[in-house]
Amino acid sequence: MDRRRRLLVWGLVFFMCLSALGVQGITADAGTSARAAADGPYPGNTLISVQTYKSNEGRLIEVTPDGETVWEFDPPNSRVFDGEELENGNILVAYTTKLPPEDCPERFLQYQEDHCIRNQAIELDGDTLTDSQEVVWRYAWLDEKLFGHEVHDADRLPGGGTAIADMGNDRAFVVDQQGNITWEWQAENHLGQNTSFREQYGGPENPGRERDWTHMNDIDRLSDGNFQLSIRNFDVVVEVDRESKEIVSVLGRPGKRSLMYHQHNPYRLTEWGTMLVADSENDRIVEIDRESGEIVWTYGGKDLLRYPRDADRLPNGNTLITDTLNNRVIEINPEGEIVWEYKGIRIPYSADRLSVPEEDGRTVPGWRLEGRTENVGAAVGVVRQLEGWGAWVFPIWMRLPEMASFLGAVLAGLAGVVDLGVGWWRRR
Repeated sequence: MDRRRRLLVWGLVFFMCLSALGVQGITADAGTSARAAADGPYPGNTLISVQTYKSNEGRLIEVTPDGETVWEFDPPNSRVFDGEELENGNILVAYTTKLPPEDCPERFLQYQEDHCIRNQAIELDGDTLTDSQEVVWRYAWLDEKLFGHEVHDADRLPGGGTAIADMGNDRAFVVDQQGNITWEWQAENHLGQNTSFREQYGGPENPGRERDWTHMNDIDRLSDGNFQLSIRNFDVVVEVDRESKEIVSVLGRPGKRSLMYHQHNPYRLTEWGTMLVADSENDRIVEIDRESGEIVWTYGGKDLLRYPRDADRLPNGNTLITDTLNNRVIEINPEGEIVWEYKGIRIPYSADRLSVPEEDGRTVPGWRLEGRTENVGAAVGVVRQLEGWGAWVFPIWMRLPEMASFLGAVLAGLAGVVDLGVGWWRRR
């Protein structure tokens, strides 16, 4: 085939793929929507944090059961992670803002020259959420770069202190209302070389140079005053004695990914001695007996969830799940059926039913529920995984067919350009 015909073919393929993508974009359901089953979800509005990725258009929203947005907190150029309602009706939210290099001190540009970040935990006045959104408390610090350094969680303590999981510096700390650090736990001192944890459990070596070592993504104060920490890259959840700072219990084991694999947002169901965990890389939610380490309930599999990052057990036995790479939040009943779904949000991180206080409501054990696992074949699983990764980059309405059209247009365009370039070079 001569070059002119090849160029005609490449142009035709490019036009067809681009036209298909245009039609798919026009007909796609790109907006947010909610649906509820006849028996309905557990009552109350839902607080949802939306991370986003490339666009950094994160936000925190409160939505009604019908999917109406009551209010929205959308800090510019930011990724929003954990948000929770406090006892006083205010909202505590952890988020990260990407800053241009001119706003960054030189020492924060050593590893990523085009930006630094500002991590923040703030408290929003609950009476101003629908208008001015007044900030009544704030704690902020700078760090080097976005991925692996964002602040994922902050937890308000009795007495007014705030516990924060500082992923970028591999530490957990407590700050008082005046901004003074009153307690600090450094992972290197308890998970690094020559520690009892490493001797017993092992774990990844600290690579240094601002690389993502622990990916500490959650902190919770337990009823006895100790802290529970989710060490994602170690596949473990640990309990730390607040006084001695020693690790007093470990759930999971580095490399034992049949139990947990890069987990998020573990929550203890204290009454039953279990822990509900978003087992993210295994695409499922699990409830684990903390004494035996056995899974007593599971929901998920690649045909149901993709990279979930939060799960809450509601008082009626339903489970609220943040299904991150399916860009939705769902609520399932004890039989594993979806009774509420809110979709069309880009990379959601967490969700809380506001009618359920943080310390109550998660009291129905997994052994009373019907677990459900639905996986797909290996080939389909790979395709679904590729589609999931695409959710971090492409517009929310682009699923696998749309991505295929986009890729076809790109490849055809590149082929045409290369063909023209080769022809020009040979004519020189």
